[in-house]
Amino acid sequence: MSSRLIDRVRNAQQNVSGDESSGDDFARIKGDLHKEIVGSLDFEQVRKTPREELKARLRRSLSDTIQNRQLPLNRAERDRMVDEILDEITGLGPLEPLLDDDSITDILINGPDTVYVERNGRLERAQCRFNSDQHLMQIIDRVVSQVGRRIDESNPMVDARLADGSRFNAIIPPLALDGPMVSIRRFGRRPLTSDELVQGGSVPKPMLDLLHAATRARLNILVSGGTGSGKTTLLNCMSGFIPDDQRIVTIEDAAELQLQQRHVVRLETRPPNLEGNGRITAEDLLRNALRMRPDRIIVGEI
Repeated sequence: MSSRLIDRVRNAQQNVSGDESSGDDFARIKGDLHKEIVGSLDFEQVRKTPREELKARLRRSLSDTIQNRQLPLNRAERDRMVDEILDEITGLGPLEPLLDDDSITDILINGPDTVYVERNGRLERAQCRFNSDQHLMQIIDRVVSQVGRRIDESNPMVDARLADGSRFNAIIPPLALDGPMVSIRRFGRRPLTSDELVQGGSVPKPMLDLLHAATRARLNILVSGGTGSGKTTLLNCMSGFIPDDQRIVTIEDAAELQLQQRHVVRLETRPPNLEGNGRITAEDLLRNALRMRPDRIIVGEI
């Protein structure tokens, strides 16, 4: 368990999430329980405990405490309190329920009080919020630090990825005037197949046959289009036309391709460090990839 989890646990007590309709009593009880649980943790043990095991232990401890003290909470409120505190300590706080919803394709955070989601191509307001700009910034820093990136006033824009492969973009003040802004583009847990694209009317069968032939012939192919137009979906589908016995090297700013072949080498660019050194560009990775005996090179963004 990394030292960042220790910091996360210590900071989490001021970031217990909940919407405005939860009520003062619910928020107060949850805050008190949260502080007590955090105070009882052995940080050395936390560092050594796998995340899922730690989550199970915290859930049991919280449930027992709520039961033994006969707190004025019904079963639904108890379950909700346990989930929210655990999400704050071991996950991404208010974002966790949204990330568990497979019907959501985009999560758009316009400051701590305003969160929108996209379902079936339509935007709707989400019933969640962050406690403050600082709370939202802690979640952003938690995400970007896990992939070796940073965000601060000197570097106020960042691209990263979540554990499930979702694309994460954040921009903060002074560039964002109304507080930290986050955009999360989610991808399906299972990539669409070429047959599903044809059946859904996304690609005509003759055009897909042409792309299949071009891929098998090792022609250079450029996939372009606007935001949300399906570039990554099409590229993932076309990658299925590559024979399984070929070595593929991918180069991306934030890894999001879901290739199905067995022999795939994934490379990711790196921004400069605090001193302005150590930047690795796609050009650097492409030059190195040529020395890695690739059959195919896929560059995610150019």
